Amino acid sequence: MPKRKPDIEAIAANIKLIIFDVDGVLTDGRIILDSAVGEYKAFDVRDGHGIKMIQRVGVKVGIITGRKSEVVERRARELGIEFVHQGQKDKRIAYKAIKKDAGVTDDAHVCYVGDDIVDLPVMVQVGLPVAVADAEEYVKERALIVTKRKGGRSAVREITDMIIMAKGHWDETIKKYTEA
Repeated sequence: MPKRKPDIEAIAANIKLIIFDVDGVLTDGRIILDSAVGEYKAFDVRDGHGIKMIQRVGVKVGIITGRKSEVVERRARELGIEFVHQGQKDKRIAYKAIKKDAGVTDDAHVCYVGDDIVDLPVMVQVGLPVAVADAEEYVKERALIVTKRKGGRSAVREITDMIIMAKGHWDETIKKYTEA
């Protein structure tokens, strides 16, 4: 008997927490270093706006990244992301901590967006594992959703919009921008 396809919309409607990797998801994965100690990353403004919109409908947001960067800390502050775990070699530890701190007890209520092998230990635990379009193939194979857009190029916005729609909040979200 063929495997039944999961009802992605029903899964997305129950998301209470969304967690993002940084390099390759919130950014295009490139890290620019200057000759001193400066590090530069480019974040997509539409992704940031999507994060703000999903927070407004009650979904909590977290970041887990293997690197440590003041740039990431700054961007998280700008977006009001309260669950930020940097320098994580084993992302499962940070995942458990974020879930606890966010008050989310069921893995089915969590979405994780990743792009590389280090994201798999968390992706296989959550209810809605997502891979960005330019993720490694073996990561895409384990995702319920693969975005059309690449990491750092509005892939995050694609997912935040989809979850907002699935939760039935799209019309009220749009209304905030279209009514005087």
